Amino acid sequence: MAHTPSSLRPVLVIGFLAGISSGLFGIGGGTVMVPLLVLWAGFDQHSAHATSLAGIVPLAAVGATVFATAGEIDLRLAGLLALGGIAGAPLGAKLMARSTERGLKVAFGALTIAIGALLVFR
Repeated sequence: MAHTPSSLRPVLVIGFLAGISSGLFGIGGGTVMVPLLVLWAGFDQHSAHATSLAGIVPLAAVGATVFATAGEIDLRLAGLLALGGIAGAPLGAKLMARSTERGLKVAFGALTIAIGALLVFR
């Protein structure tokens, strides 16, 4: 079920912040869009995940174009990442659809904390 926020301004700001973090850190969808869509725009967890996935496609394309122009992309490895991602995405989407709101929040939070800890302490 689609979610329509009462104001589009937070969604535009969230997209802008996701764009900056995507270009700067190579992230944006899950780490920026999902929590902010829930907290600022009033999305439920499932709609935030799904909307973020749709929104990240053009964001990633623009960022990848900038990095490709600068010669920063290993296209062979990017292709392999894409193949693995295309194979795994349907499974992830099915798991998300079967998850409870609370379960998604806990899993997303735990993953975010674990990745943050690995980046800081590794």
